[in-house]
Amino acid sequence: MSDALGYAAQSASEPLAPFRFDRREPGPQDVRIDILYCGVCHSDLHTARNEWNNTLYPSVPGHEIVGKVVAVGDQVGKFQVGDTVGVGCMVDSCRECPSCGQGHEQYCDQGFIGTYNGSLYGGSENTQGGYSDHIVVDERYVLKISHSDNLAAVAPLLCAGITTYSPLRKWGAGPGKKVGVVGLGGLGHMGVKIAHAMGAEVVLFTTSPEKVKDGLALGADAVVVSRDPEQMAAQRDSFDFILNTVAAPHDLDAFLTLLKLDGTMTLVGAPATAHPSPNVFNLLMRRRSLAGSLIGGIAETQEMLDFCAEHGIVSEIEMIAIQDINEAYERMLRSDVKYRFVIDMASLSGEQAA
Repeated sequence: MSDALGYAAQSASEPLAPFRFDRREPGPQDVRIDILYCGVCHSDLHTARNEWNNTLYPSVPGHEIVGKVVAVGDQVGKFQVGDTVGVGCMVDSCRECPSCGQGHEQYCDQGFIGTYNGSLYGGSENTQGGYSDHIVVDERYVLKISHSDNLAAVAPLLCAGITTYSPLRKWGAGPGKKVGVVGLGGLGHMGVKIAHAMGAEVVLFTTSPEKVKDGLALGADAVVVSRDPEQMAAQRDSFDFILNTVAAPHDLDAFLTLLKLDGTMTLVGAPATAHPSPNVFNLLMRRRSLAGSLIGGIAETQEMLDFCAEHGIVSEIEMIAIQDINEAYERMLRSDVKYRFVIDMASLSGEQAA
């Protein structure tokens, strides 16, 4: 075992604080990674505060990890010491079910093993995530990073990037398609960037007039203030696809009516309480679809990273020290970040666990 240092929540009501724990030594197919940067996802906050009622404590969050390989098992063939790599939302799956066989490990019939808050197969060990100095992961769940610089801004691609890329790719965003993105936050700003790079006509929907300038700068062809009925009415029956990134309950009908015949709106935000039920006639009358999407498989995540490197896409970030994580959570709740916090894990050096 190796001694790891991270920041953990000990209960739903306690702030994150320094925490020492054991990582396994690399097995034959394992990669040990010294973590350079870790993005901060809203799921981290949900888990730390047990808002989904499934947290295993103590909990070290973090699943947007960028680091350097420092050791490999003797059967590892994809990576070598010195490689720049990433780890996203999962570190294992059953590898045997139809979903895993098709490269959709995120939909594993047994449930994928989360990078944090996941019980490992064959035991009760709680996985601990990227708010730490190092991590050991099976090479099958490690990603190659080919971005040459700005690695801190690559970290959020491991969750926010793939969460938006996967549905945009599945529903065919590209030239000749009109794509809407609802919400300009950590997910939404990546959706705008990626849809634009795919060649689609991109329209951003936001409740905040002050975000119009940012949306256009990020690649939107137009920005609609969704609280303005006239602006919304002008978009009716015109979208091939809408990516809804909002993680708060809201009126889905306002956006379903914007879809053309056979259009689809896909939800990727996960609100704490349910959306109001949509009007079924808004689906029936234009054969519209309402769908959901959850991150992506390992192969698709690698595809996304390569696509983003080719197109020069990274996240818009604010770098923080690990000591500022609790304040960052509060700011995230106020939407006071443009558009993703990333922890510089060098700030963990010298910390002492209580």
